[in-house]
Amino acid sequence: MISLERMRFYIALQFLTRIPLKHIDPLPRDWLVRAAKYLPLVGGLIGIATGGIILLASHVLPSPLPVILGLAFAILVTGGLHEDGLADTADAFGGGRTRERCLEIMKDSSIGTFGTLALIVTLALKAAALAVVDPLSAAKIVIAGFAGARAAAVLALASLSYAGGEVAKVSRTTSDMTQSEIAVTLATGLIFGLICLSPLVFLLSTLFAGAAAGIVALIAHQKIGGYTGDVLGAIEQVYETTFFIIAVAIIAGPG
Repeated sequence: MISLERMRFYIALQFLTRIPLKHIDPLPRDWLVRAAKYLPLVGGLIGIATGGIILLASHVLPSPLPVILGLAFAILVTGGLHEDGLADTADAFGGGRTRERCLEIMKDSSIGTFGTLALIVTLALKAAALAVVDPLSAAKIVIAGFAGARAAAVLALASLSYAGGEVAKVSRTTSDMTQSEIAVTLATGLIFGLICLSPLVFLLSTLFAGAAAGIVALIAHQKIGGYTGDVLGAIEQVYETTFFIIAVAIIAGPG
C-alpha cells in the first residue's frame, strides 16, 4: 500500500512539474483520479520553492524583481501547465459559440487574443499584488495560494463531468474520487494556508478565491457541460490570482 501511494505521489509530481523524473509507462488507466489527492501537496511544495526564490532574491534585488523571478521560476518548474489551460479556456469561452467550437479551440495549440489578454492580466495582477507586501509575506501567500489552487482544480474534477472527449489534455475514467481522497485533497490544500497565514487572511482569501474558481466551473458547465484539462488549469489560475489579491489587500490595506 505504501509503495502504491508513493507511486501515486510520484505521478502527481510528474504531472505537475518538469522535474526530470523517470516516467511511469504505461500509466494506470485511473492515474489522474487516484493521484489527484496529492496535487495540492505538490502545489504546496512548488510554493515553498517559489517562496524561497522570492526570499533569496530579495536580499540582492529591489522590488518587484524578486516576485517576478519567483513567478518565472514557478512557470519554469510547471512548464506553464496551468497558464496554458487558462489561455486555451479564455480563447474557447471568449470565441466559441457552441460546445463543439469551444472544444475545437481548446485543441488548437495556438493562443488567440482572449488567451493572450488573460495571461497578461493574471500575471500582472499576481506580480503587482505580491510586490506590495514584504518578501516573507509574499512567500507565505504564494505557498498557501499554490496549494489551495490545486485543491480547487481537483474539487472541480471530482464535481464536474468530463466534457473533453478526445480533445482534452487529461481525461478521467469511469472511476470517481472516493470520500477519503477528497478529504485528503481538502486537508493538504488547506494545511499550508493554516500554517502560513493568519486565520482571517486565510479564511477570506479562500472564500473569495473559491467563489471565483466556482464561477469558472459554472461557466464551463454551461458552455461545454463539464471540465477538460484546460478548464482545470483555468480554475487553478483564477483561484491563485484571486487568493493573492485578497490576501494582499487584507495584509497591506487600501492605497
